[in-house]
Amino acid sequence: MSNVLTWSTAWTIARRDLSARFRGLRLLLVCLFLGVGALAAIGTLTGAIERELASRGRTILGGDLELAVWQRSPTPQERAAFARLGTLSSGIRLQAMATAGDLAAPVELKAVDAAWPLVGRLALQDGRRVGAPAAGEAWIAPGAAERLDARPGSTITVGGQPLRVGGIIADEPDRLGEGFTLGPVVITAADFPARAGLTSPGAMYRSKTRIALPTGRDPVKAGEALKRQFPSAGFEVRTRDKASPGAERFVSRMGEFLVLVGLAALVIAGIGIGGGVSSYLEARRGSIATLKVLGATSRDIARIYLLQIAVAALAGSFAGLVGGVLVTPLLGRVLGSLLPVTPGFVFDPAALGRAALYGLLVALIFAAPPLLAARRFPAMALMRARVSPLARHWRDGALPVGLGMSAIAALALATAAQPRVTAYFLAGSVGLLGLLALLGWAIRWSAARLPRPRRPLVRIALANLHRPGAQTGALVTALGFGLSAFVTLAAVQTSLDANIAARVPQRAPDYFVLDVPRDRAAAFSQTVLAESPQARVRMVPSLRGAILAYGPADRMTRVADLKTIPDEAWPLRGERGLTYADTLPEGNSLTAGTWWPAGYSGEPLVSVDEKLASALNLRIGDRLTIGLLGVERTAKIASLRRIDWDSMGFNYVLVFSPNAIADAPHNLAATVDLPQGSAKGPLLRALVKGFPSSSVIEVGGVLAQARDLLGQVSLAILSAASVAVLAGIAVLLGAIAAARAARTYDNVVLRVLGASRGQLLGLQLAEYGLLAAVLAGVALALGSGLAWLIIVELFDFDWLPNWPRVFAVLGAGLVLVIGFALAASLPLLRAKPAQALREL
Repeated sequence: MSNVLTWSTAWTIARRDLSARFRGLRLLLVCLFLGVGALAAIGTLTGAIERELASRGRTILGGDLELAVWQRSPTPQERAAFARLGTLSSGIRLQAMATAGDLAAPVELKAVDAAWPLVGRLALQDGRRVGAPAAGEAWIAPGAAERLDARPGSTITVGGQPLRVGGIIADEPDRLGEGFTLGPVVITAADFPARAGLTSPGAMYRSKTRIALPTGRDPVKAGEALKRQFPSAGFEVRTRDKASPGAERFVSRMGEFLVLVGLAALVIAGIGIGGGVSSYLEARRGSIATLKVLGATSRDIARIYLLQIAVAALAGSFAGLVGGVLVTPLLGRVLGSLLPVTPGFVFDPAALGRAALYGLLVALIFAAPPLLAARRFPAMALMRARVSPLARHWRDGALPVGLGMSAIAALALATAAQPRVTAYFLAGSVGLLGLLALLGWAIRWSAARLPRPRRPLVRIALANLHRPGAQTGALVTALGFGLSAFVTLAAVQTSLDANIAARVPQRAPDYFVLDVPRDRAAAFSQTVLAESPQARVRMVPSLRGAILAYGPADRMTRVADLKTIPDEAWPLRGERGLTYADTLPEGNSLTAGTWWPAGYSGEPLVSVDEKLASALNLRIGDRLTIGLLGVERTAKIASLRRIDWDSMGFNYVLVFSPNAIADAPHNLAATVDLPQGSAKGPLLRALVKGFPSSSVIEVGGVLAQARDLLGQVSLAILSAASVAVLAGIAVLLGAIAAARAARTYDNVVLRVLGASRGQLLGLQLAEYGLLAAVLAGVALALGSGLAWLIIVELFDFDWLPNWPRVFAVLGAGLVLVIGFALAASLPLLRAKPAQALREL
């Protein structure tokens, strides 16, 4: 037979034996549908957002090229160089306070010229499409209208100057490109900030110049040329292909993380695939034996059933791809207000191809061991398998599983935006799955050696955990991973919430105030103390500058020459807050070097955050050059500091000696701590009235935004973890299916001996109750341990989980597991003893 059994003949036999409804292989379909569907949805949505950011880059940025700088406008020479490149639109961005009667709200003031927007048009809620507002008029965001109870035609005040509300914004074309703000936007004419005194020397504002280039001009090269022409200007340059780098980094990294979690869920589903294939081949044991008796070789058997499994894998993967594409509009609708997602269905061939490839690899990897085992046994051994079970050996799957997992890891690393992070995640996942597998083996070993309980049902249930063919190890591995993810997420979320609730009221100030004039510092303190005598006021000098170069004096590295900036060196990206001080700032501790004495007048010095120094390999005595208001200033590194970032106060990466930067125009930033229970309204009104050019920011609003963002990220991770739990349930169903024959035989024997269906159901409940208890212990230990590492070691927060909520999440997962297990076991209870005995 082997002489004529070609691939074509093998397919003919496989097709005739394969059920049109894939009977026996449905578990493989379900597992691949879950895993491939999750990967397809995540990859497609991430790709769609990234393409949208790229295709709409010109609109998001408001031009082809943007140059931004703090605390000054472009000089005439700089503006002339910009104008030679194309059409310009200039404007100013700053934080300000808007008032309407007794109502006040922090806003982002966006002053634009007549050429704005260079790309697109602003849409108002009344249907008009407009450009810059007229002098004395403003377009305001819905959030500002709600907080100020304003509507078209009403008047608000910003910086002591009245503004007529000309309309409520419906769609701001370059909103995403503006980045994170501490309040809703108010758009005014370009001359308004100067008329309101908001751009006086030292004020904390940002000027932005957008350029629309002629067709064919490369914005990247144009931006690089401008940086070379003005090396000390401190411009932050963005181009249309990187219109929103923060959003791009977030989308890319979150998408990559979710893909990895989805891949881990798919690998877990692979365990279910292995169980399903084992069950399928067990049901066809007689057919395989007959084919071998008729002369089929092991290679022939492998070809026939490999073709069947491959067809099922293709069908399951295709269904997963379709499901992933169908779910993206729902995800897009949820994220539409946060990130640019085109409504409707999105097709990303690369993402869909990767998802399908992952699915097929996992299917073949985990189907290989039972398939190789089936081809290895002779016909007589297969026929005697009921009375003499076939021995399985780890060698059957070691080579294909090892090669396949290596291929998956290589594919993940080859397509990763951050290979090192991906490698860490893969290594951690392998370690976690290995630990779970070891725990599963240990539980099975322990169950075999525990004293036998007196109650028969409990004794049989315990025996089922370690009997020959028991799937305890696989179930602990698969379900333990998903439930551990649930516990980790619940513990991290509740600990973060508890830390915020415990620390913020004690450590965070009630108000941050920007742009307090230096000559009115005493008046500011008097205003606060007049309203709240027990209040605590802290003020520090506040400037903005960019790090231009760093390193030893004889070989300094220019930031502009760096091809990429490491994540740990984030202060090198654009301008950052700067300050100076005679004494070590509160919440800081020296880790190297010494602090300069009060009144120091020698060589300019700077103290650097120790984490930045480590990332840049800086040492005491090295130099640091900054660009401040277009002028380069160099200081010697005198000390390194450890910063208590969760102190919620003023924390600066760079602190200079006063003689280094104090002569530059600047204002003060202030924090105000009120006694517990103090009314905030009177102080807010007094500050807005007495200091109209200052911006008062309530900490509560900022924390609300942070909680919203945390909730959105947690929802994404919870969704991915849910896929892992569903994959674990699929493994559970596969284990039940793989042991269906043996369990049916056991139930029939017990029925013949007089057991009722209720007792059999109690036996199933006892068995899966014991399994649930095991899984609860594993998930609670591993999940809590991972959460502790994240909270304590990574975030350096207190370990404050809400245990009732953690147990509720774990309990919900366990109820789901037991429910599915009992539902899958019900058909076994309906087996008729006479019919089952005749089939033996």
